[in-house]
Amino acid sequence: MGWLPWSSGDSSKTTASDGGRIAPDRTSRARCWEGRDLFFACLDKNDILDGIKEDGKARQKCAKEVAEFEEACSKSWVKYFKEKRVMEYNRDKTIERIQKEDADKVKELKSNGWVSK
Repeated sequence: MGWLPWSSGDSSKTTASDGGRIAPDRTSRARCWEGRDLFFACLDKNDILDGIKEDGKARQKCAKEVAEFEEACSKSWVKYFKEKRVMEYNRDKTIERIQKEDADKVKELKSNGWVSK
């Protein structure tokens, strides 16, 4: 049986009396986030950005961390966090590029005599 109610095959513990799914509690979420952070630290250490596209490499280099992450989090959360990691990386790189372009433009304008107010 898995540590989290939705991670095991025992469906009686994942369903509420009204038939709905039981949401993870604070401790379960904290354990999931801890597993995610350890997994992402391993990916960073091994220069792996996308845990979905590079799943084989991630499982080879970070087998223990992958297992802990997938045990602590539901499948939908694992997928979400892996996708979010790539999206945030791309967002940060875009922001860096725009800031550099803006700095270069300001430098160019100042060299042409522009003075900010």
